[in-house]
Amino acid sequence: MMFARWGLRPGTVSSREPGGESTRAPALLKQGLSDRALAWAFVGPTVLLLLAFNIFPLLWTIWLSFTNYRANRPGADTLWLGISNYKRVLNDEAIWEHMRVTAHFLCWSITLQLLLGFGLALMLNRKFRSHSFWSTAILLPMMLAPAVVGTFWKYFFEPQYGIFNQIVGIFGGPTSFTMLGDTQLSPWAIVLVDTWMWTPYVMLLLLAGLRSIPPYLYEAAEIDRATEWTKFWRITLPMVMPFIILALLFRTIENFKMFDLVDNLTNGGPGSVTELASISLKREAFEKWRTGYASAFAIILFVSIYGLSLVTVRFLDKVKQR
Repeated sequence: MMFARWGLRPGTVSSREPGGESTRAPALLKQGLSDRALAWAFVGPTVLLLLAFNIFPLLWTIWLSFTNYRANRPGADTLWLGISNYKRVLNDEAIWEHMRVTAHFLCWSITLQLLLGFGLALMLNRKFRSHSFWSTAILLPMMLAPAVVGTFWKYFFEPQYGIFNQIVGIFGGPTSFTMLGDTQLSPWAIVLVDTWMWTPYVMLLLLAGLRSIPPYLYEAAEIDRATEWTKFWRITLPMVMPFIILALLFRTIENFKMFDLVDNLTNGGPGSVTELASISLKREAFEKWRTGYASAFAIILFVSIYGLSLVTVRFLDKVKQR
């Protein structure tokens, strides 16, 4: 009875501190939370925020894509349309034209960024005088906000007092045209600005790849009297290829959803020659207020980006296994 009353087993002695208190309670306090409980205590708020700001809006968008819901008419009856919105999006010629514009922007901007970024990375990988200065100067464009970059280049291309026309005039070209107002030149203007801004980002990734190459590979190639082209083709390019694929993946995802830079430069004009898929989505959702239709368009864009990313990641895994 006595042992049961004090929570002790026969043959044990309860130790007490000089003040007369049992050491059992402090031992329980020292034990505290388990590792699993402590982990959830830290991760729990992040999971809740993720569900609130990412998972729930995605699920809600999926539900809206099957309805005729309009955000400017919250009191109207919401009808279930099934996959009608998806059919309308996929059969809309204007949507396919915007996707073509997006594909043109993606292909040319990413190609130029990879080529220029690789060239800059090769240059900065060699130690030379004022190396630190040029490394910092090249990174300046990517440190600016896209809205600031768009506004700056919009004034740079301005036909009346813009610097671009003055530079063209110095080399004997016409000074009466506008890059952003010409239907042939405006798609190349947004490619130029995006390349100027994000080439430093690609350069950083590829520079990290170049500096991860073990020096002994080049030393062995020099012993075998390999040419510079052979060393580049047999050592540099294969070793940097995973970083090239990563740069391709990151820039494809970002440029596929590009909005603020192009919106500040051309707002999709002149006409719709620079209206990317993201700008078209904004018009459908917040100008025409076809929320259900825009939700279906957003889900199609999401699946497209996810599919491209999945193919790129699998290709990256194959490259790493070589």
